[in-house]
Amino acid sequence: MHPVIAQRFPSPLAAAESGGVPLAADLREVEHRLRATVSDEQDSFLGKSAFHLIEAGGKRLRPMMALLGGHFGPDPARAVDAAVIAELVHVGTLYHDDVMDEATVRHGIVTANTRWGNTVAVLLGDYLIARAAEIGARVGPEATKLQVRTLRRLVRGQMAETVGPAPGVDRIGHCLRVMADKSASLFAMSVRLGAELSGADPTVAAALERYGELLGSAFQIADDILDIAAAETTLGKQPGTDLREGIVTLPVLYAVEDNPALAPLVLNGPLTDDDARAEVLAVLRVSTGLERARREATRYAERAKDVLHDLPGVPARDALVALGDFAIGRTS
Repeated sequence: MHPVIAQRFPSPLAAAESGGVPLAADLREVEHRLRATVSDEQDSFLGKSAFHLIEAGGKRLRPMMALLGGHFGPDPARAVDAAVIAELVHVGTLYHDDVMDEATVRHGIVTANTRWGNTVAVLLGDYLIARAAEIGARVGPEATKLQVRTLRRLVRGQMAETVGPAPGVDRIGHCLRVMADKSASLFAMSVRLGAELSGADPTVAAALERYGELLGSAFQIADDILDIAAAETTLGKQPGTDLREGIVTLPVLYAVEDNPALAPLVLNGPLTDDDARAEVLAVLRVSTGLERARREATRYAERAKDVLHDLPGVPARDALVALGDFAIGRTS
């Protein structure tokens, strides 16, 4: 991370609070609500296991964005519902992702599919998404519509990633579309839903959705870079997860463009051999692909910040600008 950015924003919460919007108390309320929402009086195992990944932690970026979106309206307290919905949907999809990826570690702990099996993990993901839908139905039809639209995009993105690009389709364009649907859509939903529930002007909510879409892409590219460049202690999981699962990310595609000899190593399916994967990671770490991906992440983050220029000059706007800076600084 760039030392200046690291000094200012050692965490996403520090970045989010830098604009003068205190979020810690609201995030504690979100954690309390998550626990209460996930618990099930009729099935203690369901409640406990569904909380498994939530309890493990995470950056809580999507709840932060929902809360900040709420500060563009007259009733920001209502954005807590949006923050809870966003995290439930996010974690629900993580349970599903871990099954598909056969992941064994998430946020530094054993995944649900490893601990209880794939069937239980899929059901846990379904349960969290259902609980999010219950909250959405309670707060109003617009929230439900936004959730459903986002879920459709999440499934479409996952399907596109699983099937891969059709013959003749540009791989980089396909990768960017997957990234938008599978990752950025949830950022966009989070900040827009927070704004809508708080009573923000519809044009402001729409602009915030666009901001979230762009920022989500910046964060996803950064995550893809870190999966190659970062140490296991930083990631909370082994680096090279995408290579092991046969997922082709933007920095890999950029590296292949500049060094076509990499193509048969990284474009032909999962790279499951540990030694071979370590060798490929070593090559990727010194390739031009990482730097090109960093520039692309920066471009998305700067475009996200540009969207904010015409929004009301509330402290939350400065906080969202700072989150853009944080997204850029993670990979430097």
